[in-house]
Amino acid sequence: MSTRAPERDWLLAVLLAGPFMAQADATIVNVATPSIHTDLGASGAGLELVVGGYLIAFAVLLITGARLGQTHGYRRIFLLGVGLFTTASLLCGLAPTVTALVLARVVQGLGAALMFPQTLTGIQLNYTGGQRARAIGLYAMALSAGAVAGQILGGALISADLAGSQWRAIFLINVPVGLLIIAAGRRYLPHDARRTPRRLDLRGVAALSAALLLVVAPLVLGRGQGWPAWTWLCLGAGAATAAGFGAVERRVAARGGTPLVTVEVLARSAVSWALITLMAVTGTYYALLFTLAQYLQQGLGRSPLASGLTLLPWVAAFGLAGQLVRRLPPRTAPAAPAAGCLLLSAAYAAITGALVTGHFGEPLLAVLLGVGGLGLGIQFNALIAHLTTVVPTDYAPDISGVTTVTLQIGGAIGIAALGTLYLSVSDHPGAGHATHAFALTTAAFTAIALLASAAAGRVARSGHTAEAPVLLHR
Repeated sequence: MSTRAPERDWLLAVLLAGPFMAQADATIVNVATPSIHTDLGASGAGLELVVGGYLIAFAVLLITGARLGQTHGYRRIFLLGVGLFTTASLLCGLAPTVTALVLARVVQGLGAALMFPQTLTGIQLNYTGGQRARAIGLYAMALSAGAVAGQILGGALISADLAGSQWRAIFLINVPVGLLIIAAGRRYLPHDARRTPRRLDLRGVAALSAALLLVVAPLVLGRGQGWPAWTWLCLGAGAATAAGFGAVERRVAARGGTPLVTVEVLARSAVSWALITLMAVTGTYYALLFTLAQYLQQGLGRSPLASGLTLLPWVAAFGLAGQLVRRLPPRTAPAAPAAGCLLLSAAYAAITGALVTGHFGEPLLAVLLGVGGLGLGIQFNALIAHLTTVVPTDYAPDISGVTTVTLQIGGAIGIAALGTLYLSVSDHPGAGHATHAFALTTAAFTAIALLASAAAGRVARSGHTAEAPVLLHR
């Protein structure tokens, strides 16, 4: 890479702003739903679409966004995504009706899907060795901090009620931030190399978008509607459509075209087991964000701001993990993902034990959340470093798109399954029922993290050498 050190730091800061904002806006609206209901008269279904419309559009187009970054240049698509996200945020803040707000949130999700995957692509293309490890650590920090910051910032902005803006401030704040990122991006992101235009795999886009929509929509909306029959029909159809997408992509590659996703990349055990581990553990993290907020606010009567601040030890430890992983000796690095999963499992188990025995307290929770954040951070940083090393940079968009979709689907499954578990057990008033529900949920987290450690062990045995997939055309 030819850029000087200060410019590399600014380049990375610009790239990291994308996932931070995308993650923050995935969670910031959760604390605003009561205010939106009062101001706009939104129904329960309308509020679900305000939250879910963004998440669905975001997840459905992530891989397409990554491929557009390859065909048109990741700098161009990143700036386009930030611009669309910023414009949609303004429309959200000015929305006069629930329908207008839902439509603006969908457009905001589309913008996030364009800018988010360019970050990992940009890191893989512009950084190597220790600089890449540092960049990945900060990337992991941006993801974790963004999700928590959304809850904290949302509570703070709504409580402040700046100029009588109520809930609208949580969207309007993105406008000056987005404009600043665009200006900095134009200055510090390297210009895209000249490239021969490639035809976008439109059949692949259609098949994948349909598959993701059929899977993500019921996961996001099904819990609030009590899991009606349509959710299960969609999930089954989504699985069949995903299989059809794989067949479409193999035909495109066999004909010498550029598939939307290089299926052979995913078929390698070094990649597939890493993605399985990421999906499982990320599911517990997103479910923890949801269930812990429910437990602290509904069960123990804490404020949204206090609930968000409880997660600060997790975020701090997650950031520390990136520094630890980059300093690991090469011979111990393969064992890091499994070790991180085991540490995370131990933290979940300790929280369960404290809840069951009656020794649970918020100081102890802060310590255990720190341990859990450290475990998740070790696992996440080590696996992202593994994925960006084991696959050549020619396939950076494949890894970037598939990894970010894996994280989103893992989160959606975690909230849908484990959030439903918590809510079904805590459906009676009182702290006792909430404590019992949270203990059952954290016990489930423990089991999932243990299973993930076994999958991470398969990653360690799969090898860490970059290898180009076969039967591909670039």
